Amino acid sequence: MSLRIAARKNKPKIEYKTGVNEMGLVYAEIELFNAGELYNFRKGKISEDEIKQVKVNALVDTGSYMLTINDTVRHQLGLPLIEKQFSVLADEREIEVEVVGPVEVRFENRRASVDAIVIPNADEILLGAIPMEDMDVLVDPRQQKLVVNPKHPYVATKYLK
Repeated sequence: MSLRIAARKNKPKIEYKTGVNEMGLVYAEIELFNAGELYNFRKGKISEDEIKQVKVNALVDTGSYMLTINDTVRHQLGLPLIEKQFSVLADEREIEVEVVGPVEVRFENRRASVDAIVIPNADEILLGAIPMEDMDVLVDPRQQKLVVNPKHPYVATKYLK
């Protein structure tokens, strides 16, 4: 009895170069609400149509901590100033920013209540790690999109340890 070994077909080798084969930018359509007005609606103090809200296409930025909005979105939502802080930008510059809120962020069947940083002339809204973690959502690198955590598709799960 002889043993025959079949030759393996070689897979094409993937060559990685700087600036090539990298994951692209991921955007997600999210809804932002003035959470103070949502609270007043739940208490019966205002009607539902008085709640300021806006739908935006946000850059999903896992390297940023917070929700970052511009002046336009801040004014559309009517968000009050909470405090001023300092933030470090991607280019390592430190700038003074306004923290406003509260803001309710909604994506698919998820929601999170967070404060937002205002970068006055920002071109893009950034969805940072804190609201993403709170909503239990993930970046799917294959599809290059934001998705609800497939381990918890119906209800967000929070780890308390």
